[in-house]
Amino acid sequence: MNRLRNRLILIFLAATLVPLAATMWYTTSLLEPTGFLRAADEVNTLSQSLIRTGRDLYQRDTADLKARAAKGDLQPQKFAAAGRSSWPEAVRDFADSNETDRFVKSGPDGNRLDYFVRHDGDIWEFSAPLDDIAGLNRQIAQARQLVDVARERDLRRGIKLTYILAAASFWLLSLALLVYMAHRISRPIQQLTAGLTELSAGDLTARVAERRDDEIGRAIKAFNDMAEKLQESTERLVYLRQLASWQTLARKMAHEVKNSLTPIRLTVEEMMARYHEADRGFMEQATQIVVDEIETLERRIRAFSQFAAEPPVEPGELDVNSLLQERVAFLKTAHPEVAYECRLAGQSLHVLADQDLIKGILTNLLENAAEAAGEGGRILGVTSEERGRVAIEVHDSGPGLSEQARASLFQPTISFKKRGMGLGLSIARKSALLSGGDIILVKGELGGAGFRVLLPEATNGFQTRADRG
Repeated sequence: MNRLRNRLILIFLAATLVPLAATMWYTTSLLEPTGFLRAADEVNTLSQSLIRTGRDLYQRDTADLKARAAKGDLQPQKFAAAGRSSWPEAVRDFADSNETDRFVKSGPDGNRLDYFVRHDGDIWEFSAPLDDIAGLNRQIAQARQLVDVARERDLRRGIKLTYILAAASFWLLSLALLVYMAHRISRPIQQLTAGLTELSAGDLTARVAERRDDEIGRAIKAFNDMAEKLQESTERLVYLRQLASWQTLARKMAHEVKNSLTPIRLTVEEMMARYHEADRGFMEQATQIVVDEIETLERRIRAFSQFAAEPPVEPGELDVNSLLQERVAFLKTAHPEVAYECRLAGQSLHVLADQDLIKGILTNLLENAAEAAGEGGRILGVTSEERGRVAIEVHDSGPGLSEQARASLFQPTISFKKRGMGLGLSIARKSALLSGGDIILVKGELGGAGFRVLLPEATNGFQTRADRG
């Protein structure tokens, strides 16, 4: 379970839900009907009742006016057909219609009721006041105006639901965005934690994919660099421990064999001196064979002694390009059948190491490359800078290395080559380790084997020749 992501989500929920709920409660309470709006609703109800009342009163007054006109209680205003041109507009409208009678409100406030009746071609008009209805109409009009204003100010309808939906939508969108961002933030940290767990469990090959360029990405890069350096340090430590065991064995074996070879040499020489002259030729030949083999064993003993010895390390500033060119020029005369080529770095590369040890390393690698390349072969020397370290590579066009040879490449073995001791690469790697670097096998650029010597670059504290010049 991704605890960091879940914690980020819970923090977001706690930081947003409480203010959101409080804001929605306060806003919806503001949108609730106020006392003014509730009063407006009551006025609206009252105005509807007044309208009904006014309608009933109007019907009563029209019926009363019609009854009084029929009884002759009211004196009509008569409009003769001969004076039609001077009739009021309301009279002409009635005359033009097909109605037998008509009620019309008149007066400035509609406070008079006119009743038109046809008599042959004349129009009779009966009138009566509508004071009660006129006042009621004014009250109804004022009430309706008040209701209309209140309804314009009533924001409840639709606004509350719209606000809630909008707020919820924005919150859900923010939550989805947070979940996505929390996953992006927590996923690399989770991978880094898993890598640290694997590394602490002993898996020195644990690495985390680098896909970011922020603080987390830099932390992942630092972890990968730390894991790589830890793996290199562990491998070096294991190799040095093995080397210490091999050195102890080499010292013991060299001592024991040397103790046996000395009396053998002396005994053979004594036998040669005392033997009869008749068989002296055979004896000289046999003695020479024994002496040559003893010398071969002595060379092996000296090699084992060199392997077992701990030479003093005197680090100094070295120009890698010049050193490689000097070693190649030195060995060209010994292997004229081999073509040498150098691909040097554009800038001057300086390391802090023991010159004799580095020369021994390069000599061993170049000699092995020449022997592997053979007549007509090629050897390539390369210098470059690699993450704060200087790399020297030696490639050959030979047949390459078998899987069995790769498995025991830097282990001290016994070689039966004419000039081989089986200790060259072991001594070379030990020298590289004593210089603060290492030797690793790389893919050959010429089809054969390839070796890379990694050495610590001279820091600013150790001023280079170019700086001093």
